[in-house]
Parts: sequence; structure tokens; C-alpha cells
Amino acid sequence: MTDEMERNLGPQPIADLMTAAGLSPHDLVAASTEQLTHKMISRACKGRRLTPNVQYKILRAMNAATEKTYTLPDLFNYS
Repeated sequence: MTDEMERNLGPQPIADLMTAAGLSPHDLVAASTEQLTHKMISRACKGRRLTPNVQYKILRAMNAATEKTYTLPDLFNYS
């Protein structure tokens, strides 16, 4: 048995926030000025552990799409 980091962490708060705001993954990709993919957002919602760089890209896209100011703990419960 190895001491691997748990990678699948269950549904994340970002999925609920996107649903409440009526946003789809495409909306976040469109709002982003950085290289952000639908797959990154899908993994974020499902709870796949993301690198801090990708987490911040998604955070900035979410803030741009909703015109609100979220923080990483608002979107991810493992940050």
C-alpha cells in the first residue's frame, strides 16, 4: 500500500455555485482570458484534485462570469 494523495474528493462547492448562477462550463471558458478548458472545469466540479494554478484560473473565470468575488475556499473544500 502506498501513501498516495487522494485525488477524487467528491462534488465541490463550485458545482452548486455554478448551478445557482445558471452557468455552464462553457460560460466559464468564455469568461476566462487564460487558457482554460471545459475538461478542467468538469474535473473541478467532480472533485478531482487540481493544481493550484488551475484552481486560480477557475477562480478568476468564476469571478469574471458572476461579477462577484469568490475565494478558493468558496469553490473548493480541499484548498
